[in-house]
Amino acid sequence: MRVAFSNDHAGLDSRHLIDELKAAGHEVVDYGVKTTDSVDYPDLAGPALRDLVDGKVDRAILVCGSGIGMSMVANRVVGVRCALCTDTYGAEMSRRHNNSNCLALRSRHQSEAENSEISRIWMATEFEGGRHERRVEKIEAVGAACPADRLLHEGENNK
Repeated sequence: MRVAFSNDHAGLDSRHLIDELKAAGHEVVDYGVKTTDSVDYPDLAGPALRDLVDGKVDRAILVCGSGIGMSMVANRVVGVRCALCTDTYGAEMSRRHNNSNCLALRSRHQSEAENSEISRIWMATEFEGGRHERRVEKIEAVGAACPADRLLHEGENNK
């Protein structure tokens, strides 16, 4: 599987996941930073998310301090179903029932071992389909009905 990986300065200590993904046989496209110099997480999420929606990668993993910022950016992109997971149950269920294609992780208040196990479970879990497929289709329909570019253009008309 081909995976886009990106981290901001706070997620620097999560770069061990790249080696773990490769060791598990995945190809990793790395968009993350390799220093603690402060950066803006939306700038780092963007290229990974573009690859995901363009079909250049199968999944994406994004890491920042809380995981919240990266997940918020990701879920603004139509076609991305990002799950912020802080435990293995959430990782498994986000794949099994929601067919998440993007995983957001926090690097603060989360050990490297926990993030390793969360990402391992997330990568290994398959989507169940069935009744869940209908729900995922509804998620995508909401995104298609409210595309960000339409909202931006409507906002410009209100100036």
